[in-house]
Amino acid sequence: MSCLGDIGEDALVKRLIEQLGDECAKDESIILGPGDDCAVIDLAQRGPCDQYQLLKTDSMVEGIHYLAGTPAAKVGWKAVARVISDFGAMGGLPSHLLITIAMPPEKSVSYLEKLYQGMQKCALAYGATICGGETSAVPENAAAVISVAGTGWVEKSRCVRRSGGKRGDLILVTGKLGGSIRGKHLSFSPRVEEARWLTEHFRINAMMDLSDGLGADLPRLAAASQCGYLLNEQSLPRNKACNIAQAIGDGEDYELLFSTSAKTVKQLEQAWAKQFPELMLSVVGELTDNDHDAVPSGQGWQHFKSH
Repeated sequence: MSCLGDIGEDALVKRLIEQLGDECAKDESIILGPGDDCAVIDLAQRGPCDQYQLLKTDSMVEGIHYLAGTPAAKVGWKAVARVISDFGAMGGLPSHLLITIAMPPEKSVSYLEKLYQGMQKCALAYGATICGGETSAVPENAAAVISVAGTGWVEKSRCVRRSGGKRGDLILVTGKLGGSIRGKHLSFSPRVEEARWLTEHFRINAMMDLSDGLGADLPRLAAASQCGYLLNEQSLPRNKACNIAQAIGDGEDYELLFSTSAKTVKQLEQAWAKQFPELMLSVVGELTDNDHDAVPSGQGWQHFKSH
């Protein structure tokens, strides 16, 4: 019998989605179910509506997503920012959040207060409201778990999926990649404003946030779009002291990865430079026929696999 460590996260998710069957397809209100940054729900059955509701949940485990000695406020910021980043990757905005924490009894009350200070700071910065949740204990000396579930929204005309990429699209990333373990993974700013600007001014065919690294997330975007991809490794924007392998595989960059028609890229780059002069935008590759694959999948982060 295989175990989780044998198959890894992507294969596990695929099997579980298959097990769920076509129940999502039977529900006419579900526009997009498992497999993207957020689930997308059409509330039109309740009355005319030009927006989709976005649903997202994410969890952080002590020892996996942060170390035990990490300042609580930074842990709180990251817990909420990860969910908000996924709303941004769909072109949307966050609205309401529910927080579930499972902590060992030896954690101090002060730690929890500072944790929530960090979560509240991030939520307020992006216009979201923490409106409830749940608390639970885990066994003494066990790893703490923080889970954030949220709702958001996006205009129907601006909702971007992973699956909309087209052959010949150029692949772009915001910011710089690699080395997030030095601190960026605790203090990153979700690219909500940038994604909103992109979807307002340009046709973005496919988009997601880079949480597990380019080596894991680019194959996911290409596969969802039924395309292959070519990556120009020399064009990768890297953080200081990072090599190409780190830019591809480190993960937790939380930058935007997206594709758009090659015909619009020059105009997009010029407009971007004026709108976001402090943030790089780089063309790093191209979507191709699905028999091209220039980055072996698995180079990024895969839960359950040894690293």
